[in-house]
Amino acid sequence: MKPKAKIMDEIAVMRAMARITHEIIEKNHGVNNVILLGVKSRGIPLSKILAQNIERFEGVKVPVGYLDITRHRDDLSDADKLSLAGECHFPCDISNKTVIIVDDVLYTGRTARAAIESVFAVGRPKALQLAVLVDRGHREVPIRADYVCKNLPTAQSEKVLVRIAETDGETAVYIAEK
Repeated sequence: MKPKAKIMDEIAVMRAMARITHEIIEKNHGVNNVILLGVKSRGIPLSKILAQNIERFEGVKVPVGYLDITRHRDDLSDADKLSLAGECHFPCDISNKTVIIVDDVLYTGRTARAAIESVFAVGRPKALQLAVLVDRGHREVPIRADYVCKNLPTAQSEKVLVRIAETDGETAVYIAEK
């Protein structure tokens, strides 16, 4: 898939991530009892960026884990869910904690719904929040992110490509035609 336009370069991504880090700190009155859970695959490095920012801004290391939402997807058969499901990693007990799910793109809301189910399958957090790099609209499930780096209205025929240096060799956001 060939990108047609670069929407954010690395500087813009990092600036936006710093901004939502401050929003997370402010909304939660600090970061005590905050846990970050990145949705595989690009939500994981984004959650690490947020954790690094929090440590730099607040001097506090927050626990970081990850979610594989395959078991909770609504577009796979039960057999496929079992064969394709990966592991989740919860860095600590989530009871009475504020869990922030981190993902790259919020689109239909189905991935976010599956991530929420993944969290509740393990425990009951005090609060659950959602942070995304890009919200592109076209919701099919009534879900809204608490923290959004970039609202990017798109056509259904377009795809948002997020690239993160850790996995893709560059950090940027592109729009491409499907």
